[in-house]
Amino acid sequence: MTLFHVLLLFVAGFLSGVVNAIAGGGTFLTFGAMTLGGLPPIVANATSSIIQLPGYITSALAYAKEIRADGRNAVVLGLISAVGGLAGALILLSLSNPSFRAMVPWLLIAATAVFAAGPLLKPKARSDEHRIGLLGVASQMVTSVYGGFFGAGMGIMMLAVLGLATGGGYHRLNALKNFISIVIATIAIFVFAAGGVVSWLHAAIMVPGAALGGYSGVWAARRVPQSVIRALVVAVGMLLAAYYFFTG
Repeated sequence: MTLFHVLLLFVAGFLSGVVNAIAGGGTFLTFGAMTLGGLPPIVANATSSIIQLPGYITSALAYAKEIRADGRNAVVLGLISAVGGLAGALILLSLSNPSFRAMVPWLLIAATAVFAAGPLLKPKARSDEHRIGLLGVASQMVTSVYGGFFGAGMGIMMLAVLGLATGGGYHRLNALKNFISIVIATIAIFVFAAGGVVSWLHAAIMVPGAALGGYSGVWAARRVPQSVIRALVVAVGMLLAAYYFFTG
């Protein structure tokens, strides 16, 4: 690995932390940087899960009070998501790199579309909290399978699903989302590590950048409109999708 590649990975990790702190979508940057640097797509996808995990943890810690107050739903949704995340990660491991490579542009287009529609999918403030029904269980299972398999845009999908599954205000749903994201990412990381598809070197370079970017993102969030960051992430997603289509 050249010094240029090291700098590219660190910068991509840093920028992913920044955009995650402002609007989300950091996976596009980490996955793109690793695959464009020659890493096989399955390894890049698995390693990206590790890079995103610290951000999930710090966000969940910020919502610790809300998560404890909603313990029952957190446990139920956590169990559902653990099963779904495990299934998604195992599905990914069952594929060859060429097979997954053929799916990447379509996954990127779908994830970019979900990310672009994020403001429309954001749940409205509601007070009608309710227990999780069968539709909520099924919807969260599908979302967590996707999260274990690929993950880009998972947070936005989950907020929309949780709004239907349990109701309640935005911060309640965001707290649950952050907790569940930890569950899905942790399960997936264990599966990927056991399957030998994680590049720990790439993770070691990018995680410090992502942590620094997450901290800096708070500063940027006060100065850069979220719509600008969202537009940049959508542009990156579409450019990556086009790249994978035309080089496939």
